[in-house]
Amino acid sequence: MKRYDEVLVALRRIIRATDLHSKQLSKTSGLTAPQLLILQTLRQHEALTVGEVARHVSLSQATVTTIIDRLEKRGYVVRERSTVDKRKVYVSLTDEAGRILLDAPKPLQDSFINQFQDLHDWEQSMILASLERVAHMMDAQHIDASPVLDVGALDRTHGDNPTPNP
Repeated sequence: MKRYDEVLVALRRIIRATDLHSKQLSKTSGLTAPQLLILQTLRQHEALTVGEVARHVSLSQATVTTIIDRLEKRGYVVRERSTVDKRKVYVSLTDEAGRILLDAPKPLQDSFINQFQDLHDWEQSMILASLERVAHMMDAQHIDASPVLDVGALDRTHGDNPTPNP
């Protein structure tokens, strides 16, 4: 097997592992990885504005708004206007979301992060440099992405920077 074929196989394995985990997450909890990440973020910080949630999860505010709309329709989050500053609307978890989070599997990136942090600094730097180079070789450096390992359709409604579809 040629070296470039080996690289493509490794990339395909990463994509496939992400896809399988996303399907398992959806099957067991009914949530997507970005939805789960947002719920976990809200559990850690209680109430946040949509902009604050977007910064915590490294997704665009438009994408987070769409995800929160869906979570609100399912009864997992509520929006409440601030009593101090009427311009601010805070998002917080419902009791139902708390129950869902108790049984929800951990996101795939949690396992990756734990193992990555166990590596030496030079190993972490090599992996980062290599993956950034691969992303550039695939002309993907301009694609908006978050540190959420999830696959799915891309939402191209946000200009030239596609964001993961919630």
